[in-house]
Amino acid sequence: MKAFTKLIAGPIAAFALSATASASLIVNGGFEDTDVNGGDGGWQWYTSSNVDGWEGSNIEIWQEFGAIGPYEGNQHAELNAHPSSGDAFSIFQSFETNPGDTYELFFAYGARRNNDESFQVQLDGIGVGSLLDQLIDDHTVNAWSTFSYVFTADSTSTTLRFTSVTPESGTVGNFLDGISVVAVPAPGTLLLLGTALMGLGLRRRK
Repeated sequence: MKAFTKLIAGPIAAFALSATASASLIVNGGFEDTDVNGGDGGWQWYTSSNVDGWEGSNIEIWQEFGAIGPYEGNQHAELNAHPSSGDAFSIFQSFETNPGDTYELFFAYGARRNNDESFQVQLDGIGVGSLLDQLIDDHTVNAWSTFSYVFTADSTSTTLRFTSVTPESGTVGNFLDGISVVAVPAPGTLLLLGTALMGLGLRRRK
C-alpha cells in the first residue's frame, strides 16, 4: 500500500510543481543579466540593445535606490531613463504564444519621486486587437505594488510594452521589476489527472 501511495503522490506532486513553476516567457524580466557597476551598487543607463530581451528606449538599471531595493533579485529597472529624447519612454518584448492558450502576466512597480507617477502597459497579438491596454497610476514611493492579468492568446506572438505617462519624457520615475508571463494550466487538467489516478487506485484495491 505504501508503494501505491508513492505511485499516486509522485505524479501529482510533479504535475503541481510544473504547473506552479512554469518558466517565464519573458527574457530578463528582473533585469539581472546586466551587472551594474560590477555589483558595487548604484545605477547605469543602457540602450535597450544592451539589455537582454528588451527593445525600444534606453533603460536605467538600479541595484538599489534609497529605501527601496529590488522587488526580487539584485536589480530593477527605471522606465524613465537617461537621457531624454523628448519622447515618452517605451520598452517592449515579444514572445511566442499558442492561440487559445491562457497566460498570466505579472510585474512589480513603484514610484521613484512621487505617487503621481504612471505608465501604460499593453499586450498585443499579431494583426489583432489589444489584449490589454491599461494605465497603471497607483504608485507608492519607497514601496512595491504588483499587477497580474490573465489573458488568452490570439496569435503565435504577443508583445508586452511599457510606456511612460507621468512623467512622459522626464528622466525620473516608474520603477519595474519581476516581469513574467507564464502559461496557465487549462481548468480541469489537475482534476482529470486526479480522476485517472483514483481509477487506478480502485483497480489496485480490487
